[in-house]
Amino acid sequence: MDKLISKTIEFAQSKLKDFDGGHNWSHTERVWKLAKHIYKKEKKGDLLVIELSALLHDIADSKFHDGPESLGGDLAFDFMIDQGVTEEQAGHVKNIINHISFKSRLSDKKFTSVEYEIVQDADRIDAIGAIGIARAFNYGGFKNRALHDPEIPIQQYSTQEEYKQSPAPTINHFHEKLFLLKDLMNTKTGKAMAEERHEYMEEFVKRFLEEWEGGV
Repeated sequence: MDKLISKTIEFAQSKLKDFDGGHNWSHTERVWKLAKHIYKKEKKGDLLVIELSALLHDIADSKFHDGPESLGGDLAFDFMIDQGVTEEQAGHVKNIINHISFKSRLSDKKFTSVEYEIVQDADRIDAIGAIGIARAFNYGGFKNRALHDPEIPIQQYSTQEEYKQSPAPTINHFHEKLFLLKDLMNTKTGKAMAEERHEYMEEFVKRFLEEWEGGV
């Protein structure tokens, strides 16, 4: 198992090397560590499926390519089969990757498992709190988006494509996604971790808007 994890780390690092600072190997490594932490606390699930899913979940993030949404899952599946992972486990990991994103909740295609819930919580926890704030503004800068524009209203998206193509300012992203994640956590451990990070973000946005108006 150690050799497989090492090979998977190398593969993930090679795929993530050109991603922005919020979606590169550092993000994946944090999600991997968070997923293992949640697994230990929850005491359930297939650890190998959890680790492989965490390590491979972002190797072809659709925000960074024009291919199909399923590209990451397909690449991960082929890699795992080449490494001798069973077809059942590789298929499970592929399903997790294909359904883990926030925008997947806007799709009619549903999937769930204990392992999925753990890895999704880990990914969502890394999207909130201090790291989440940094990642949001890093990606906003990468896409040349405004920090804030009071004239642009907060949106509620009905399709994955609307969400993916939104040019909204970064502050809007807190209301449109990040503030929602606390109530979307699957596990008891994830819910507890999300509470504190959520409060930190709320205080940040409050302070940001006060300073936007000149701090008066």
